[in-house]
Amino acid sequence: MNGSEAKTRKIIHVDMDCFYAAIEVRDFPELAGMPVAVGGQPNKRGVVATCNYEARAHGVHSAMPMGQAIKKCPDLVIQPVRMSVYQSVSKGIKAIFKRYTDTIQPLSLDEAFLDVTDSPHQRGSATLIAQAIRKDIWDEHQLTASAGIAPNKFLAKIASDWNKPNGQFVITPEQVSGFIGSVPVKKIHGVGQVTAKKMHRLGLHTCADLQALNSQQLQTHFGKFGGQLHHLCRGIDDRPVRTSSIRKSVSVEDTFLQDLQDLAACQKALPRLYDMLVARHLKSMETKRQDIKSLYVKVRFNNFKSTTAQLSHRPLALEHYRALTEKAWKRQRLPVRLLGLGIQYHEKIDHQQKLFLI
Repeated sequence: MNGSEAKTRKIIHVDMDCFYAAIEVRDFPELAGMPVAVGGQPNKRGVVATCNYEARAHGVHSAMPMGQAIKKCPDLVIQPVRMSVYQSVSKGIKAIFKRYTDTIQPLSLDEAFLDVTDSPHQRGSATLIAQAIRKDIWDEHQLTASAGIAPNKFLAKIASDWNKPNGQFVITPEQVSGFIGSVPVKKIHGVGQVTAKKMHRLGLHTCADLQALNSQQLQTHFGKFGGQLHHLCRGIDDRPVRTSSIRKSVSVEDTFLQDLQDLAACQKALPRLYDMLVARHLKSMETKRQDIKSLYVKVRFNNFKSTTAQLSHRPLALEHYRALTEKAWKRQRLPVRLLGLGIQYHEKIDHQQKLFLI
């Protein structure tokens, strides 16, 4: 971006508070004040999709096996997933966003980036727009949302966590350099558990610690990602809010009532999952045709350890998933609790592509 094009963006990250659980408490007022989790039943090996703050106070969190959640919080109220309800509410919230800007990038049903740089509403103030959006969501849906306001997406997402729940936090351009140094490395976009542990072993705990290393040193430790880290740890993020996102992958998975005891049982379960995956792939191709980059399987064993296996540049075929499942299963040779199949797409869209199935 050259000097004549440079323009400070006004980005809002809106994040609904405990979205699924909040809807359950709204629709069933008798649950108010009680620890609530949304997900599958423990006797059916369900997991926590989300939970409210009362449940989190007991150590319950999303993706936790529901049986473990019950042990941590014996009074936990488990509500079944009502996805159609959540999707309907999400659609209503997006309609609220559109009153203030057309530049919206949904990240999921319960969060989105909004670029309000050129919005004429609320005297052009991103802070007032965020307040107005949160008020509209409460007035129309009786749900609370948190928001972060900043000059870029990275900082806006960090800011939305700062005053949760039901709050907002602003980082002005002038505050970026003073704010970013104390941000923990695990808050950086793209830093997962493995990378965070590596950083901690190197004595890197905050963005200020990362700033002490030059770009070459960061790339030595973290490869190509080191170049991004050099910018992010300084609060620099030029990614635009994308209104039309490209699907990166589709997948299906199943957590079984009884463990699949051996490889033969896993192979027997594959055709049903494969048919579901093909259906999702075809539906995805209706709007945007993308080349298949790779096929992959995910296996979670009964010791809760997971592994994935992947094949690049292969057509969508059941035989490939059979081979991948065998490869993954042989790593531990234990009963299998969860089996998943997926497709990764190239980011480039090919509008002339023919569906490649064999």
